[in-house]
This record gives sequence, C-alpha cells and structure tokens, in this order.
Amino acid sequence: MNEPLLVLTEPVRSAAEYLARGGGQGLAAAITRAPAQVAAEVRRSGLRGRGGSGFPTGEKWESVRARPSRTRYLVCNAAEGEPATFKDRWIIRRNPYQVLEGIAIAAYAIGATKVYIAIKEASTKEIEALRRAMTEMTDMPAQVPVELTAGPDDYLFGDEKATVEVIEGREALPRILPPYQVGLFARSGRPNPTVVNNVETLANVPLILRRGADWFRESGTLGSPGGMVFTVCGDVRRPGMYELPLGLSLDALVHLVGGGPREGRKIKAVVPGASAGLLPPERFGTPLDFDMMRAAGSALGSGGFAVYDDTACMVAVTLGFARFLADESCGQCPACKHGCTAIADGLDRIERGIGGQDDLRTVLTRCDTVTGGRRCALPVGAELLVRSAIETFREEFEAHLGRPCPRPRCLPFPLIADFGDGRFSYQTREVAA
Repeated sequence: MNEPLLVLTEPVRSAAEYLARGGGQGLAAAITRAPAQVAAEVRRSGLRGRGGSGFPTGEKWESVRARPSRTRYLVCNAAEGEPATFKDRWIIRRNPYQVLEGIAIAAYAIGATKVYIAIKEASTKEIEALRRAMTEMTDMPAQVPVELTAGPDDYLFGDEKATVEVIEGREALPRILPPYQVGLFARSGRPNPTVVNNVETLANVPLILRRGADWFRESGTLGSPGGMVFTVCGDVRRPGMYELPLGLSLDALVHLVGGGPREGRKIKAVVPGASAGLLPPERFGTPLDFDMMRAAGSALGSGGFAVYDDTACMVAVTLGFARFLADESCGQCPACKHGCTAIADGLDRIERGIGGQDDLRTVLTRCDTVTGGRRCALPVGAELLVRSAIETFREEFEAHLGRPCPRPRCLPFPLIADFGDGRFSYQTREVAA
C-alpha cells in the first residue's frame, strides 16, 4: 500500500486536520456514482469483514440492497470484546473521522435511512472521540442520522445478532435470524434488512473509494486483499497494535514485529482470541489470511493474538479461555451453557491437581456436544480452542492429572482494558497457575 491505510502512526485531532490529510475524498468520490456502483467497487476490492468471520463486505452490502424493503439500517459494531483484541478501540481513538466517513459511504451504498454505532458503555475514551467527531462532521455530504448506542460489557454484545437486540433496548441475547434477513425494529411485512460492519471494516472503505479497488488489492493475498490491524499481547517484547499487509506469516508477526519472547525463552503457543484453535510453533509459518488460517485449524478472526512462552502452563491458559466463555454464555442454548460450564469445571479440577482421566474424557466429550442448537459462535470457539489445546499438549495435560502444576505462574487473562506506554492493562479476570 502506498500509505498507511488507517493512519495509525499519528492521531488525527480534528476534522479540519483529517480533511487536510485527504479525508473526505472517498465520500466525495462515492456520491458521484450510483449507490449500486459504490457497493460493486467495494465488492471488487475484495474487502472482507475485519470483525471475525471475514465475510466479503461488498457481498453483504449487495445482499441487503437486493432485499425488497423501504427501510434499511446500518450498524457500526464498535462493541469490541474478543480477548487479545484492541484494534477497533485504537482506531477510534486515533482517527474517528475515517470511521465516520466509512459509515457515510456504506449508508449511501445500501440506502440506509439511519445508522447506529453500537459500543460498550465502558469504552469512555472511544465514546468521547466519536461524539466529538460526530459534532465536527455535521456538514458531511450524503449524511444520514447517526445515533450512538452504549451497551453492556457483555462479550456477546459484539455478536451482530445480539448487537441489534441491544440497540432495540433488550439484553445482549443473540436472535435466531441474522440482521440481513430480519433487521432493526422489524415487524410483519417489514424485515428492515440491516448491515452490520465492524469499525475496522468501515475504516477501510474511504480509501478504497478514494484510491480504487485495484489499489487496495496491491497488498495482501488474492483471497484476503489489503491490510489489517493486528493486536499482539502476552509474552512478547513489543506488545501493541500493528497495521500490516495480510499474508504475512504468524511467525513474522510474533518474532519480527512483536519482538519475540524474552531472553532465553521460546514461544510455545499462540491463541487467536477465544473463537478458534490455538497454534503451536509448527504452524507459525501459516500466512495471516482468512482462508489459510482456517485451513490450519484456526482462524484469523479479529486479528488479536495472545502469545505464550515456554513458562506458561497450557492447562491454565486453556482454563482461562474456557471459563471466560462459560461465564459469557447467555444460556439460550442449553448445550452451550451446560457444556461450556462442564468444560471449564473439568479443566478447573485438572488445573488444581485433583482431576483425573475421567475429567479429561468429560471435557472432550462435552466438546463433541457443546455446539448443539447454537445461536452464535461462542460454543464453536470453546470446542475448537479446548480440543486443539488438549490434542497439541496432551502430555502436559496428562502430567497435570492428580498433581500440582509443574509451571506455577500467574497468567492474566488477555481481556484488554487499555493500552498505554507500550503496555496493555487487562480487566480483572485472572487465572492462577
């Protein structure tokens, strides 16, 4: 790419500064075209959602445009809560103006009548930045009404089927049908199809319209064009957020960009948030590409990676993620709620040195059934992460049965609260090994 896509090197402090840097040109280019042409340009760019599944953005826009409805909505999902991820909050802090320009372009492309920004009420710095930018950019052309909705600190608030529930004034409980089928404030005969895009996805849009789809495809891979903001935390020398072309290897991200482990230590495993299988060293050569990461038994997700060196107990690490998912399960799907709790309880017994083979078998058996009847991806993450940890580090789990941990170390759970002075601070959720 010829310039930093999301301008993370320096914060943008005002709308005037943003415009002086070339901001607004993407929206100006968009409104000279028909909305369908704007959506087609984003589809041609190959931009994929940066919030988790990597679904093609232009296809999502076009599918909502094609649904017969007089009312359509756009939701900017800023309810970031995936462990080991901080990039959406960082983008908002550094450049909320580019996010709002992307929102305006997306709303124009899909014919949205109103936009909602869904964000956790605990994200006070980000809310302040967005409100300031919204006030400064009231003269932006093609603007539709934008409303900021502050919601709970629930992990599931970030699931698009729960996001729309919160906007409608209900709890963060995922609904059955996705928003593109049954959107905001829908009722019989009025499905109100709704596009939900996350912060980073929308922040990519202005430069795609400004520079063109071909420019965007100059970096990244054929299946995952462009760049992405990666969060690297844990046992590395340079934790932080890094904007890099997709296709870079995980090994390069951890060792070259993140600085690698402390002196005398080796990286043991990397956990990509709480929604996919962990990656051992033999898979560190995997390119950071949505499809290639999936083929490696993991996922790129939202680009957040928790890194653990050889002093970390993988039983304790796995328990931390399993307990988080059990606590955050909403309980609408019994297989998920009971299964995630049973997995965490079994791992807890093993971690405390009082578990046996029966506990290990129970954990794996529950992994087989935890996804039954699911409304969201939470139990899928539990199954993939826990199973991959046990299969990869089976000897370590076996050595933990009926005896104290051989690697006693306090491991903070990587649910990021803030970033400053080159360090992450975590929410007060801790697993003692």
